[in-house]
Amino acid sequence: MICNLCPRNCGAERTETKAGGFCREPSVPVAARAMLHQWEEPCLTGEHGAGTVFFSGCNLRCCFCQNRPISQEGVGKRLTAERLREIYQELIAQGAACIDLVTPTHFTPVILESLAEPLPVPVVWNSGGYERVETLRSLEGKVDVYLPDLKYLTPALAGRYSGAEDYPRYAAAAILEMVRQTGPCVLEDGLLKRGTVIRHLILPGRLHEAKAVMDWVARHFPPDTVLFSLMSQYVPLGRAAAFPEIDRRLRPSEARSALAYLENLGLTGFCQETASADA
Repeated sequence: MICNLCPRNCGAERTETKAGGFCREPSVPVAARAMLHQWEEPCLTGEHGAGTVFFSGCNLRCCFCQNRPISQEGVGKRLTAERLREIYQELIAQGAACIDLVTPTHFTPVILESLAEPLPVPVVWNSGGYERVETLRSLEGKVDVYLPDLKYLTPALAGRYSGAEDYPRYAAAAILEMVRQTGPCVLEDGLLKRGTVIRHLILPGRLHEAKAVMDWVARHFPPDTVLFSLMSQYVPLGRAAAFPEIDRRLRPSEARSALAYLENLGLTGFCQETASADA
């Protein structure tokens, strides 16, 4: 496979046995873990947890990544589409409220094979937001819930912290496509059955960026169209020490200011407690 699935447009040759491209992965899915995950947003977790599959590799290089061994160091096991489907069914049998596919973009063709038949729970596409619209269109009708990050709207910040200066324009276009596909959020008994949840991780000293992201969401979507998840779990892991301005935890005052801004805008969604940044 000559890969152009994500905005990197590597054109790299990736096969079942040969890893390549920016993501450094083969064409077949590689997953580090599958589990009932209790710490997604409540509308995805339900009583028993989200049935989460953590895929290896990533098309971003976030200096503060909390999952570096999975995203950048190749930890994981190769899977066929058939085995992936079995994993979904095993998680559903354990009570999963949804099937939550984390960082799946570079394995899109095989994941689509695994979703050939509908599942009895929503399928969640959980990504960093750095997506090509063309790839997202191939998922229409297979994905029920999109869970993208909107990390930055400032190209310089995206380049400095995630190695992708073009992130803002790709993520914005991707989110618009996601919402086009899903339409407004549909909740039943507190669980999200269809829709888009936009996440933003507040970075230390970057409250202005968080506010700009919230402004963008409020400007582009009518009330109650999307859910917004304001995250305060930042911990200076990975290579964050090389960036002194973010080499600290979030101050409670920063989290409070971001939450107040969220409420003033009237965005509907979720906000993490600062305790989520504990080890």
